[in-house]
Amino acid sequence: MRVNRMLLSTTLVVVALVIQVSVLSRLQLPGAVPDLVLLVVLGLAMVYGHMAGAFIGFGAGLLADLAPPADHAAGRYALVLCVIGYLAGLVRPENGKPLRSASGPMAVVVAAAIGSTLLYALVGALVGDTAARHVGLGSLLFTAAVYDLLLAPFTVPLIMWLARRSENDPLAESQSAGGADVAAGWLASGTGLRIGGQRGGLRLKAAKTRAARAGRIKGVKRL
Repeated sequence: MRVNRMLLSTTLVVVALVIQVSVLSRLQLPGAVPDLVLLVVLGLAMVYGHMAGAFIGFGAGLLADLAPPADHAAGRYALVLCVIGYLAGLVRPENGKPLRSASGPMAVVVAAAIGSTLLYALVGALVGDTAARHVGLGSLLFTAAVYDLLLAPFTVPLIMWLARRSENDPLAESQSAGGADVAAGWLASGTGLRIGGQRGGLRLKAAKTRAARAGRIKGVKRL
C-alpha cells in the first residue's frame, strides 16, 4: 500500500473513531449507533480496491476494538470490517473510473450496515456474547441501516473524493510519462535512445560538426 494511502486512511479512521466514540455513541439513539468508521472503510475500499479495503478494514476494526469503552473481545470488529472492506472493494470499477450513480454506493452502505451487524452478532454468538438477543436483532438491523444511510451522503462522497485526490501524484505521473517516452524512443531506434525526431537528430549532428570544426580552427591558431 502506498504511503499516501496509509496516511490518508489512518487519519480518516482515527478522526472517524474519535467522532464516533465521543459524539455519536452519546446521542442515545434507539437501536444501533451510527457507524462512521464503517462508512470510512466503505469509501476507501470503493476507491482503493478489495485488498486495500481488507487491510484498512482490519486496522480500523482493531482500533475500534481497543478504543474505550471496549466491551467485547479484541479482534471481533476487526474481523467484521476486514470482510466488509474486502467485499466493498469488489464494487470498485476495474478501469479506476469513479462511479457515475449514487445508487450503487448507497446500496453498498445498506448492505454493509446489515451485513456488519449480522456478522458481528454471529461472531459474538460463537464466543458466547448474547447481547444481540436481548436488544433485538431486527431493530438493530433496521436502525443500523437507517442511521448509516442518513449519514452516508455527508461522508462517503467526501471520503471517496479525498481518496481519489491522494491517488493523483504529479511526480509519479511525470516519471511514468518520462519512462514511457524513454521506452518509446528505445523501441523506435532499435539500438539506443533517440533524442528528438529525425530533424532534431540532424540539427544535433550539424551542431557537433560545427563545434568540431571550430575546435580544429582554434587549435591551428594556437600553433
